This record gives sequence, C-alpha cells and structure tokens, in this order.
Amino acid sequence: MCRAVWNTGLEQRRAYRRRGAWVNYPVQARELAAAKAEHPWLKAAPSHVLQQTLMDLDRACRTQGTFRVRWRSSRRRRTSFRFPDSSQIAVEPLNRRHARVKLPKLGWVRFRMSRGVDDAVVRSATVSRDGGHSFVAFLVDDGAQVPEMHAAPGAAVGIDRGVAVAIASSDGQLMDRQFLTSGERRRVMALQRRLSRCARSSRGREKTRDALASIRSRERRRRRDFCAQASHQIAAANAVVVLEDLKTRQMTRSANGTLTAPGRNVRAKSGLNRAILAKGWHQFALALASAARYTGTTVVRVPAAYTSQRCSACGHLDPKSRESQAVFRCTRCSYREHADVNAARNILAAGLAVTACQDPPQRSGRARSSTQEPAGNREELLLQPYRPTAA
Repeated sequence: MCRAVWNTGLEQRRAYRRRGAWVNYPVQARELAAAKAEHPWLKAAPSHVLQQTLMDLDRACRTQGTFRVRWRSSRRRRTSFRFPDSSQIAVEPLNRRHARVKLPKLGWVRFRMSRGVDDAVVRSATVSRDGGHSFVAFLVDDGAQVPEMHAAPGAAVGIDRGVAVAIASSDGQLMDRQFLTSGERRRVMALQRRLSRCARSSRGREKTRDALASIRSRERRRRRDFCAQASHQIAAANAVVVLEDLKTRQMTRSANGTLTAPGRNVRAKSGLNRAILAKGWHQFALALASAARYTGTTVVRVPAAYTSQRCSACGHLDPKSRESQAVFRCTRCSYREHADVNAARNILAAGLAVTACQDPPQRSGRARSSTQEPAGNREELLLQPYRPTAA
C-alpha cells in the first residue's frame, strides 16, 4: 500500500512539473483521503503510515528533484514502512531477550530485542522485511548529550578506505573482515546461475530469489556490524578523525556508460564498483558520524586527490612510488610503507592543516536545480495551509 501511494504520488508530481506547476503535501494528503473512499483496500493500512509515505516523498522531491526520485519496486527495494506517531506505540519487555510492541491496526507483536529500549522515549517505529525475516527499528531519544571535550583531546587519526583492506589508519592499524565465507560465495554463484535459468514468474524463481536474499541479508548485517564496531573504536580513541571526501555514489555508477559516451574497461570497472560497495565505504562514514555524537569527536573531510601518490615522509609526489596495491616506496627518499597507511598519514596531515587554519568544511549540498522543489520540513508541511495549485 505504501509503495502504491509513493508511485502514484510521484507520477502526479512529475505530471505537474511537466506543466510547470507544483503539487505539495497538503494537496496530496487531501487526495489520499478521497482515494480511501474510492479504494477500500487502502483503509486496511494505518493513516499515519500512508501520510508518512507522502511526507517522505515530499522531502525526497525537495532535496533531490522530482525527476531524480526513483520508483519503489517490489523486487529491487526492501519492504518497509514507518509509524511516526509515538503516542500510538507501546513497548513492553517480556524477559531478557524478548519484548512486544503495540502498533496501530497490528496489535501486539512479539519480537526479539537486539538492544534494550530501557527508559528511552520512543519517537517512531519502522517495520521492514529483509532476507525472509521481519524487523522493527525504534527511533528513541536516549537523552545523551554531545560531550564538550573528548576523553583524549589531543588524539587525531587519518583514515584511508580501501578495496583490499577496508580501513587503514595513520597509526598503522589495518581493519578488515570477510563478510561472506568461501562456502557462501560458492552458494551465491550457484544460485545466480540457477536464477538465470529459471522461468519468469515461476515458483522456482521465487524460491531461488529468497535463498539468494537470505545470504545477501547476512552479508549486509555483518558489514553493518563491522562498520559500527570499527567506527566506535576509532571515535572513542581520537578527538579528530580525518576522512577522504569521497563521492561513493558517483564512483560506483554504471560502467556501461551511455549510447553517446560508452564506457571503457567495463568489466574491470564493474568489478571495482562491486569491491567498493562490498567494503561499505559510505556506511562506515555514516557510522562514524553517529559514533562521534556520543564521544565528541570532530570528523573532518579533505580532498582525496594525490593522497595515495604523495610520500608522507618527504612530501614527494610521484605516481611511480605506488609499486603495487599494498606497497609504497618513495622514488626520492626510498621511504617504504604500506600504501594505505601512507595515504592515511597524508590524509591526517591535510586534516590537521584544515583544523589549524580554522577552515570550515565545505557543504556537500548543491544549488537547487530547475526540477527541484522548494525546501521544507515536517513542521512546515503539517502547518502549511491548503492552496490550490495552478494548472
């Protein structure tokens, strides 16, 4: 139901934009109430869930642009919906590992707790399905404040994210983990071959997709756990963490290119894209920003240009110094070090130069394009009066 509301609302917004007009959340919320009278099957879903879907669509169109927002597909997107009204959510612990939650029109649902809610105030609940299992995630206000000073105020570290080694720090520490075992990799390849031979819309194809989704789900959970643990360890030990300002989405776009500008070395670039996504570069950056709120760590981003080609000992820049993926030997001073550690030390030096000059980091946001809608937030959407939209 949320997927149908999202796709219908997105099609309506695109139709309005083609005519040079706008349609906002209050208008679509009124039309949603009328759609429930016309389509009774929409009444089975809680009203707040469908309204929150329209709010998410409104925010996506305002920040990304109406024609950049993607459709929601049942095959390419994991099913999820959010209950935003905390007054209708009740959580009761049953024992040390299990609890139950009361959700509108679903009643009491039992679940296993991975983390205790304790006395935190629940703001919202998101129900999702991944790998054949259902999950509920709570957004809570734990009352924690960002500390005014870090426990180690003088500690700083530079982080280089790589393909062979996920995380390399300037102090020489290498952090990596295999998210799939050798047996699971063979199982994935066998399931992919079987999926390519299955007939479309067949029962065998659905079973194969479910088995493949189960393995991919375990891989995602292991990657998320690794990023959370590594980010907490780094943020707890350092007051300043310097990262490369990497545009992961642009770096991992399709290698095929377009008809007018076809891609080159498509097979090698596709393999590099998969390797980058498998290491979770962007997920680690998000986890580090989240951990920094509890430790008071300052996260600094610096340009990534030439950090892997510059010698951290003498500053000499030469692409030939990078002998291999893991070996860096300076062509001037013969300084030898792990290539990722050398890059992390260059990143740290650039970050300390930024903090010493008190240069504020540049915002990552871009100017609003002609296909983007005006900015707004949830409070503005709820308080915005109804205004007829010009055709």
